[in-house]
Amino acid sequence: MGIFGAMTTAVSGLSAQAYALENISGNIANSQTTAFKRIETSFVDLIPDSGPKRELSGSVTGYSRATNTIQGQISATSITTNLAINGDGYFVVQQPSGFVDGQPTFATTNSYTRRGDFTVDANGYMVNGAGYYLRGLPLDRTTGNPLGSSPVPIQITNDVIPARATDTLKYRASLPTTPATANATSVAGSELMQASLIGDATIGPADAANFVATSIAGGSQTVYDALGNEVNVQIRWAKTANASAGPPAVADTWSAYYQSASTSGAETWTRIGGDFTFSSTGQLTAPTSNPTISNLTVNGTNVGNVTLDIGTNGLSQYARSDGTVQVTDIGQNGYAVGELMNVTITDAGRVRGNYSNGQSVDLFSIPLASFNGDNMLKRLDGGAFAETSGSGPAILGASGRIVSQSLEGSNVDISEEFTKLIITQQAYAANTRIVTTSNSMLQETINMIR
Repeated sequence: MGIFGAMTTAVSGLSAQAYALENISGNIANSQTTAFKRIETSFVDLIPDSGPKRELSGSVTGYSRATNTIQGQISATSITTNLAINGDGYFVVQQPSGFVDGQPTFATTNSYTRRGDFTVDANGYMVNGAGYYLRGLPLDRTTGNPLGSSPVPIQITNDVIPARATDTLKYRASLPTTPATANATSVAGSELMQASLIGDATIGPADAANFVATSIAGGSQTVYDALGNEVNVQIRWAKTANASAGPPAVADTWSAYYQSASTSGAETWTRIGGDFTFSSTGQLTAPTSNPTISNLTVNGTNVGNVTLDIGTNGLSQYARSDGTVQVTDIGQNGYAVGELMNVTITDAGRVRGNYSNGQSVDLFSIPLASFNGDNMLKRLDGGAFAETSGSGPAILGASGRIVSQSLEGSNVDISEEFTKLIITQQAYAANTRIVTTSNSMLQETINMIR
């Protein structure tokens, strides 16, 4: 081969270094591209067929080496639908194959990306900056369980969530040993409920004033009927017997009422369950289970049967100088109709709709795909990848963790690329010297015959 072989080898070196320079250029150009994975260059020597005594170092060619498994830096953003992956995994995405009446249509081929700058478009789809549509598993809105195992394009609709009627009223409180009623004086028993009213299931307008004067406020809570109408439930407690008074009373006894009509002149109170009795240590002895407020109705609005959830030790009676009910916890499980306000992503990778009625509903689960041969994936425009025979099929359930309101940066290190740039330039220049020297030697050979 001789001089011509040396020149040919030098040309292969020029070609390989030019290929490396192209990769370095692409890396530097994408140093600020979301989730970009840099390309390294591997140099492979090409040895001509020769005997052991005549071996040559050979030519060279350049190949790319992917860095898909190298994590970029994760940075927080102000956009709630921006996502980053910490660790192994790829988002499952698709590009639309076309549009019909302004709506995208999709083929069956998935792509994969770590570019998570997703936002919700006009049609409710989650699309990243490169035009790839995020896919996820739809969830049952009641149970939160996935519906099927095949990801579909995530589309957030503006459907309202229907109202839910309250069926449980959570109530925790401590009653005073001696209630500070309006009629209470230093006379024993004056703090008790008016005797003629004790045991009445309903206290009508004629006795409402006397009832209020011989009872104390027990808090209030807004509940909802099946149409989402708000109903304000006012609770009052009236003590009906003191254990200290002796026979026939054997325990401190209370009655609970809610205001079923609040119109002036027509005020009505309805009893909740039966007697509430307490031991000498202030512990509730009856009822032994949660009472039910049957057919709860306030000002004509019917809520239905509501369980008064008092828990195991939710009600107690202790001596307090103020004589008032100390409500420690009150709540309910109903809500009005809700409109979608915004979308957030949980740490578990669930797309959550937040509604105007204060409810949050998980709508989709975002699966992460992994591959046995990550670095054998085929690169596509926009930071996406396609599976190949070398990468193996996608495996849903990667070990990585989704980080919401964050983005993964490029894994390009500018200082490292500049170092490679200098080395590549020097190697390229050295190869040109081989070409120049080979040419000079050829000229000398030609001059021999002159």
